[in-house]
Amino acid sequence: MVTTTHRPLTVVSLLLSLFMGALEATVVSTAMPTVIGDLGGIQLYSWVFTAYLVAATVTVPIFGKLADTYGRKPVALFGVALFMLGSVASGASRSMTQLIAFRIVQGLGAGAMQPMALTIAGDIFSLEERARIQGVFGAVWGLAGLAGPMVGGLIVKHIGWRWVFYLNVPFGIASMLLLVLFFHERIEKKPHELDLAGFALVTALVLALLTSAHGGTAGIVGLVAAALSTVGFVLVERRASEPVIPLPLMRRRVIWVASLAGALAGGAMFAMVTYVPLFVQGVTRGSPTAAGSAIAPMVIGWPIASAIGGRLIPRTGFRPLVLLGLFISAAASIGVALVVARPDPSLDLLRIATGMFGVGLGFGNTSLLIAVQTSVDWKERGVATAGTMFFRMIGGALAVGVTGGVLTRILTRDPSVPLEAANALLGPDRGRSLSAEVQGRLGGALGTGLVTVLWICAGIGVAAFLVSLAFPRDRR
Repeated sequence: MVTTTHRPLTVVSLLLSLFMGALEATVVSTAMPTVIGDLGGIQLYSWVFTAYLVAATVTVPIFGKLADTYGRKPVALFGVALFMLGSVASGASRSMTQLIAFRIVQGLGAGAMQPMALTIAGDIFSLEERARIQGVFGAVWGLAGLAGPMVGGLIVKHIGWRWVFYLNVPFGIASMLLLVLFFHERIEKKPHELDLAGFALVTALVLALLTSAHGGTAGIVGLVAAALSTVGFVLVERRASEPVIPLPLMRRRVIWVASLAGALAGGAMFAMVTYVPLFVQGVTRGSPTAAGSAIAPMVIGWPIASAIGGRLIPRTGFRPLVLLGLFISAAASIGVALVVARPDPSLDLLRIATGMFGVGLGFGNTSLLIAVQTSVDWKERGVATAGTMFFRMIGGALAVGVTGGVLTRILTRDPSVPLEAANALLGPDRGRSLSAEVQGRLGGALGTGLVTVLWICAGIGVAAFLVSLAFPRDRR
């Protein structure tokens, strides 16, 4: 019986869980237009992504504290099992409401999987070895991102969209078996106080902001609730012994600039990954494979630029790469909006623009993260890193939710075109059952809505660059 950790096979287990989580993001975005065609509910399109992101984000600190108390292994196994359960249930969904509910379950599992993989790696490798293993993790993440759009398109075209979710099961089973058999830890229980009030208030704040995006009475109620949640969150965090977001840390210029710029850049990225595939399938009438290929260059450019940027930081310092990266991503996001606004959009130009967007994020986000980690002591590094990732994910959830509300309002502006017609446009017959007049009106509304959404995405990208101008000058 193995009583000591087998590091290579433990790493394989961790890589499988990371691969599963990374693959899911881009695979689902490619499949979603087809899902809408089957299940309907285009007005709920953005919630499939938003629900997952919110669940995955707000639970990361909770699982981190539980892992310190009860050990990494049980939390990691629970996360993978929950992710697989959510995946199978999502694949079996019969309505958009069910799919959103099961995506929440998936997100809860992801909230444990990804941080546990990084934490276990930190436990079993020395300081000198961690840099190499992080490079391996980054390569696997990039590979999954690269494969996701194309794999998703092929699965949807030849097998069916439900298998996009079922695909996770063999990876999850293999990851759990390897972790059970080959990872052994000596648990040193550390008492922690979970800031449940802080978690509840930040969740309420995000949901209130998402509600406010839908306008009308609900929008006003959402804004009031967001304001109250913000006040409550600040008061609670000041008194919490182990707050979700340590407010004194956020006063440091490097950290608040990195958090805000990262949130905006993350918002632009998640919105682009969510809506570019819908534009390709719904407006240009492209196939799922074409939709996947439109965002594949983004996930190719990101890891390449990240690797180059990591080597340049010792020579240039952080600020030049932060400014360069976020300038490139801002320009590329404008390029995406200009391409989709053309009467005859070019998929090749769209791929070039998304590829450059990924290059910009590779330079910018990598430099921001390393700058944050370098600016704090060892004892603060974990919470500072988690906080940066937390803001990036929250930015993504808000951007996708808000732009989804904008898209829904534009689609429902013409009462003569029911939303069911939009669902039919993405269905198996590609809207051929609709009259030519309805097809024309619907295509125009969907095109207008998505062009508006992607211009909002461009605005978010520009805002990220403008915030980065406040990044402090650093000594190399």
